[in-house]
This record gives sequence, C-alpha cells and structure tokens, in this order.
Amino acid sequence: MSNDLLVVKNLKKYFPIKGGILSKTIGYVYAVDDISFNLSRGETLGLVGESGCGKSTTGRVILRLIEPTAGEAWFEGVNIFSLGKKEMRMLRRHMQIIFQDPYASLNPRMTVEKIVGEPLKIHKVAKGTELQDRVASLLRKVGLRPEHLKRYPHEFSGGQRQRIGIARALALNPKLIIADEPVSALDVSIQAQVINLLQDLQEEFGLTYLLIAHDLRMVEYISDRVAVMYLGKIVEIAKSEEIYKNPLHPYTQALLSAIPVPDPRKKKERIILSGDVPSPINPPSGCRFHTRCPLYAQLKAPECVEIEPKLENKNGHPSACHFR
Repeated sequence: MSNDLLVVKNLKKYFPIKGGILSKTIGYVYAVDDISFNLSRGETLGLVGESGCGKSTTGRVILRLIEPTAGEAWFEGVNIFSLGKKEMRMLRRHMQIIFQDPYASLNPRMTVEKIVGEPLKIHKVAKGTELQDRVASLLRKVGLRPEHLKRYPHEFSGGQRQRIGIARALALNPKLIIADEPVSALDVSIQAQVINLLQDLQEEFGLTYLLIAHDLRMVEYISDRVAVMYLGKIVEIAKSEEIYKNPLHPYTQALLSAIPVPDPRKKKERIILSGDVPSPINPPSGCRFHTRCPLYAQLKAPECVEIEPKLENKNGHPSACHFR
C-alpha cells in the first residue's frame, strides 16, 4: 500500500484574460503549468520560488478554493477534482489551510470562540458546552489561554492571530495542512516560535504539511523535501539536505546564493540573475529560465530555447535542465 497522502498529476491553472467590448478571452495567465509531485503521510514538502511563480495558486487549486484547468489531485486514492459539492465538503474536514496574512484571514466581527469553533459547527462535530471546551483545548495547544475565548482579533498581536488561524485549521483534526507563507507577515522574533509550534503539532497529530514559502532558511529547517518553482513549473525537487548541499538547477543555485550568511567574516559568492521574471502571460519557449540563466549565457545552446526540459533524475535527483 502506498504511503502517499496526496498525489498531484499534470496540474494546470490558467486564468483567462478578457478584453474588448464583448469581454472575449484574448489570452491566459499560465499560473500553474503542468506540475506533478507527491506528498507522503507525516511529511513536510516545502514549495519555494519567487513571488508570482504559482506557489499559492497550487495550494488553493489542490483545496479547490479555485478550480483547476486540467490535471488530477488524488487524496487518499480519491480524485479531488472529480467530487461533487457534498463529497467535497466531507473531504474538507481532512484538508485545511493556514493563510499568509493573520490580519486579513480572521473575521474582525467574530470572537475567537466563534472563529475557531466555526468549522466544528458547520460540520456538526460539536455544539454548546462541548464546542466551547474543544475550542479552549485548541487554544491551549497553540499557546493561547482559554480566557481569550471572548476576545476579538484586533485585541491580539500578529503572532497571536496566526496562532488563532492555526487553531482553526486544527479544529477538525485534518490530515493535510497547506501552510501558505505562514510566517512571512510576522516579526522575525515571532517566526521561529510559530515554526516550532507547527513542528510540535505535526509530531503530536501526525500532520502532513505542504509549506509554501520564500524564506529558504526556514524551509530548510522544517522541510523533509523541497520543490523549487519558476514561472508555473517545478524545476527541481529533492530531499531538503540534498537541495541545499547539491543544487543542480541554475535557478535553485541562484536562490540559495541569496541566503544571507550570519558570519560577517565569511564571504559568499552571489549569483546575480539578469533581467526580470518574464510574464506568465507569454512565457519563454523551451526552458522558461533561459532568458535569465547564467549557464545559457555561457553555452548559448539551441535546445535551451527550442526544447522544454523534463523534470527527470540525471545527477542524483530530479532537475528540469538540459545540462544538470
């Protein structure tokens, strides 16, 4: 029996661009363009890349917060995209999300008790005193006190609000949590606390995480495997220590070279990429990275422009590069 909790196959999400008097479709934003990966039970997969590469869209499509253009996503052997509303609602108990912004993701008119208890109420898991006890227990799990139940989001700091969001995600005992940049909106001093909390909860509840982030140091600390995205494509995927010790794809190498070194005496060679990220409306032909790639700048190989590289294992782990 496979240990995979989630299997994503050839996932695509294109957003139509409307124009003209009749608002006809004149083009598409290729946000996620044919990606595949799997997620084992109890694993943390870090999904990294520059802003606009399609990371958050991937997470939202898997949860069907937005509908896919094509592809499949299998959760415990069930194709998520084939489910009707009723079946999807049942499945949502097992799949939850932690949003990036703890200020925007909590309803300012609801108390903490209502925010955290809402999933329990909607799915008819608990009500009355039992619901209140469950919410109080969840707050303790995330490092808040039961007396916070009657307070409103504006009475909390950013870190405390994110803990409320985590408690809400945990309410239905999910198996998969998609954490969409869960600490990027928080102070650096608070980020480590929240990351440690997520690790503790994973150990206690046997959670599986898809961690979407751009902080590569944090991803290295918490992730078992890392997938690197560029312009809607996964360009490299491997175990965390393998990616950080032996990055194969030129884009991954450039990303890792930008991580600051805490020791001022150590000098690090930074790989500076030329130009801006191309538009996802009209991505480059062949390898999407060739317009900024230092390796292509040296070799000027025609296949980089003409042939799209496959994500395949050539030198130890999968990389989408003709030469690595």
